[in-house]
Amino acid sequence: MPSAQSTAVHDVSEPRDLDESEVGGTTSYTISEVAARTGLSAHTLRWYERIGLMPHVGRETSHAGGGRAGKRRYSERDLGFLEFVGKLRATGMSVADMIRYAELAREGDRTLAERHQILVDHREEVRARITDLTSCLLVLDYKIEYYGAVVAEEPAACS
Repeated sequence: MPSAQSTAVHDVSEPRDLDESEVGGTTSYTISEVAARTGLSAHTLRWYERIGLMPHVGRETSHAGGGRAGKRRYSERDLGFLEFVGKLRATGMSVADMIRYAELAREGDRTLAERHQILVDHREEVRARITDLTSCLLVLDYKIEYYGAVVAEEPAACS
């Protein structure tokens, strides 16, 4: 059974507004706080929202804590999803495929099979790239070993 953390990492919530109790507390973060925590720029975070990858980012509903209404506030769930998106990007998933996954997740449990298939297909692509990289690594190791032996035998030839 998946852990709560692994479930939250890919959960995509619906659009929501935050009430005053959430603003300024530990349940929400400003765009600059999220940028600092994730290493993503504020520009990238806004872009993710604009392209539909994260259109569900909450907004402040009042001037709580001196803020202004409508200011973006990210939840722990949002941070988990950004972590998951980061893993997908690191493994080479296209932005279009990530958006499709997010759209399906917002549609609910009836799309579980399709989301599963997206991830299975992507895993196969990742495994194929790992195989290719392993082959490349063997060539590099061979060359490094070869040049190391040549350098050890003939230091003057390398000068």
